[in-house]
Amino acid sequence: MLTRRTLFSAISSVAMGAVSAAVRIDDDIPGGNIIVDAVDGDTVSVRQDLRDTEGNWFYWAFRVQGAAGRKMTFRFPGRAPLSALGPAVSLDRGRTWQWLGADSIHQASFTYTFPARVKEVRFSVNIPYFETDLARFLDRHRGSPYLKAGVLAKSRKGRDIEMLRVGNLENPKIRAILTARHHACESLASYSLEGILAGIVKGTAGNWLRENTEFLVVPFMDKDGVEDGDQGKNRRPHDHNRDYGGESIHPSVKALRELASKWPDGRLRFAMDLHCPYISGKGNEEIYFVGSRHPEIWREVVRFSKILESVQSGPLVYRADNNLPYGEGWNTDANTKGLKSFGMWAAEQPGIRFASTIEIPYATAGGTAVTATSARAFGIDLARAIGRYLEG
Repeated sequence: MLTRRTLFSAISSVAMGAVSAAVRIDDDIPGGNIIVDAVDGDTVSVRQDLRDTEGNWFYWAFRVQGAAGRKMTFRFPGRAPLSALGPAVSLDRGRTWQWLGADSIHQASFTYTFPARVKEVRFSVNIPYFETDLARFLDRHRGSPYLKAGVLAKSRKGRDIEMLRVGNLENPKIRAILTARHHACESLASYSLEGILAGIVKGTAGNWLRENTEFLVVPFMDKDGVEDGDQGKNRRPHDHNRDYGGESIHPSVKALRELASKWPDGRLRFAMDLHCPYISGKGNEEIYFVGSRHPEIWREVVRFSKILESVQSGPLVYRADNNLPYGEGWNTDANTKGLKSFGMWAAEQPGIRFASTIEIPYATAGGTAVTATSARAFGIDLARAIGRYLEG
């Protein structure tokens, strides 16, 4: 087995025949995560690094250097950690990504022909979103009076956990909270969050919100996990989205709870946590809201759902029929195991009307590809719906 520190020489020290000693595989990139178990000619046996995850999960990301012009197969053990569209691929060092496509998949493996004269190719189970992506978004809106970037807290590893204030920053009538990446690997949700923010800061979708609402936004609740390439889901002893009861152990959750407790005016009306579901399969390739155990909160989620259905115009289509009411499927007390999620905590805050999690698929939603562009467009639809909901 070749771990992270030996991956640079994985091919040159193990491979025979078709793969030359110049080819290298490693996960020394933002969000990197891979273990190379063996190399047999042009076939590389790999698997995701679970690290502190309880049980199994599917996130992985790595780069290959020096393979220009070659055709290689990457094989996983057991159930393939691949979406319906295969892996995501980047030829520009992670700045942009495209789905390789279903045709690249064969059972638990994918095959790729490296373009000639391309020195580096990155692969990922999803389309990633990191601090550098957020920085580019903030640069595009630099100087806006409706957006202020700050720091919520320091992560355990000393990274800044960003906090954005968006909308009316002086005298808002309403306050709202938006969060993402409680589970580090759920990156497509970040593109939709970016779309929401763009819709608020600029454009007709956010007109009412800019005048009346202040949003507190935490883009990376598990900042270390995002940048280090952790699964994030089902961390031991518990992950960020099971940290809202008792004394929080994760710095971002602790800081968010403390900040919200200092709001004296009871103007918090809306709280949404953006997630991605499992990578594929029944129930995981549609957009949906997770139902609350509180009937009055669930009624508001249903009302918001109808608004979203009526105002959406982007390529990703949301249908309220796909929502997951409390008590159905995995949405039960047994799933939280006596712990408390963001949605459960938010539903208890004074003055709150809407508190829910939205699940945005990794690769396909209702048969449509989920990409950076389509996920952002859905975020703009969400911004439009949030404005209509809060105004009413």
